[in-house]
Amino acid sequence: MSTIKIDDIAFVRFRAPDLAQMRAFLEDFGLAVAEDGGRLFARGGGDSPFLHVTELGEPGFAGLGLRASSLADLKTLAAAEGVQVEPLDTPGGGQVVRLTDPDGRLVEVVAGQVPAPPLPLPRREAWNTAAERARLRQTKRVAGGPAHVVRLGHCVLNVSDFRAVERWYKERFGFITSDEIALTPEFSVGAFLRCDRGAAPTDHHTLFLIQAPSGPGFNHAAFEVADFDDLMAGHQQLKDAGRHAEWGVGRHILGSQIFDYWRDPWGHTLEHWTDGDLFTAADGSNVASLTDLMGVQWGPAAPPTMG
Repeated sequence: MSTIKIDDIAFVRFRAPDLAQMRAFLEDFGLAVAEDGGRLFARGGGDSPFLHVTELGEPGFAGLGLRASSLADLKTLAAAEGVQVEPLDTPGGGQVVRLTDPDGRLVEVVAGQVPAPPLPLPRREAWNTAAERARLRQTKRVAGGPAHVVRLGHCVLNVSDFRAVERWYKERFGFITSDEIALTPEFSVGAFLRCDRGAAPTDHHTLFLIQAPSGPGFNHAAFEVADFDDLMAGHQQLKDAGRHAEWGVGRHILGSQIFDYWRDPWGHTLEHWTDGDLFTAADGSNVASLTDLMGVQWGPAAPPTMG
């Protein structure tokens, strides 16, 4: 039994030595950026007040935020961990409990944020396929420009000891394994973890932990965009802007997402994705291979720099 069950990931934090450079990249990536108190807060089209934070400093990953169901859950977590519930000094306000995971990463659990007004998404005409002609007597046009990021979907962390870090996150936040990555029947190196929201469908993974040869660190964060056309328009925008393409476009095996990975000016990998799998708590867990993890249903093979 976990201390609480989180609802979703809330945000990721970074440091960068040049906020103007980061802002330009994030806007090309499809986020709406505002500066407040010397920090950049980037939001998507959903109701989260922000998804990505950058503060001035040496470049690096500074932590992740998870969203609790209620302020009562925050108090339960704080009491169990022997810490305080504090005000969250960010857009949307709210309260936060700050913890440190076994690899020393800041994990902020938040609740009570004031939702942001949703931003409009592009209107799309239906698709015509060989089996179904849903769009008749009208054209289809996709505008250029950045993708329309809607929400943050997941974060991937390289960890020092998979089982120890997995236990820490599951005991506190109620994560369920979707797919465990087994090298042998006796030894696993990672797992895709989803939220336990009972009968409510949730993403195939909100957190992925992988015991990487390079040791603990940030792997990537993934942002859901409006649809496939939107992902491809965003791909072209980033390409035309001279941004660093990492991997894509393709479709994963585990999670099924169509993906497109890019690096920010300091080498942190951010992903656009769409059309991912959704599961409930009743859908159980599976064991998968390293080939499944790195393989694609279609698209280019993973580059050696990925992760």
